[in-house]
Amino acid sequence: MAEFSFLSEGVKRDFLKFLEPVGGFLGKLGVHPNLLTFLGLFFSLLAGNFFRLGRFFWGGLFVGLAGICDLLDGRLARGTDRVSKFGALLDSTIDRYSEGFVFLGLALYWRASHLLWVTILGLIGSFLVSYVRARSEGLGVDCQVGMFKREERVTYLSVGAMLGAIPYTSHLFLRLALWVIAIFANITVIQRVLHFRKAMGEKVEEDT
Repeated sequence: MAEFSFLSEGVKRDFLKFLEPVGGFLGKLGVHPNLLTFLGLFFSLLAGNFFRLGRFFWGGLFVGLAGICDLLDGRLARGTDRVSKFGALLDSTIDRYSEGFVFLGLALYWRASHLLWVTILGLIGSFLVSYVRARSEGLGVDCQVGMFKREERVTYLSVGAMLGAIPYTSHLFLRLALWVIAIFANITVIQRVLHFRKAMGEKVEEDT
């Protein structure tokens, strides 16, 4: 049975296909993948600051740009034969800083609202989704399962924030995006933990 996702595989595939010429062009220019990694971090810092100031359209825009950088750096590394374990570690580390800065900006804006706790729950879930995968794969079990991965979180937050800037909506779309992230990121954590438990159980059965 196909795993449910908040972004269809067709949409993901089409978007990656759209980015391929960009990655090829950057490769011809000799751009190093790590440059895109740090550019994504810079965009996330800008996004967090815009969120702190309540300028949601620009915050959402820079979240989206940071997400594009995150997609391109890995593809550029593979396309230019610059894949390395250090690069993979650096990319994952910068991703966590990026998410932290974005959610920090949102938390500062919502600091007098119940949405502060929704934002914190979303941050915790986002971090744990990545942590459980890394820990699981470190223990020998592939763990790229779950309905709300990083690309879903980036897309929903970016689009929700930009739509939330529409006048007279009281930031409705951003509020909804934060609730969706807070709930389903943590459900994804549970999915990954259960996936690991099932995989280890099957491994024990195979060994016996």
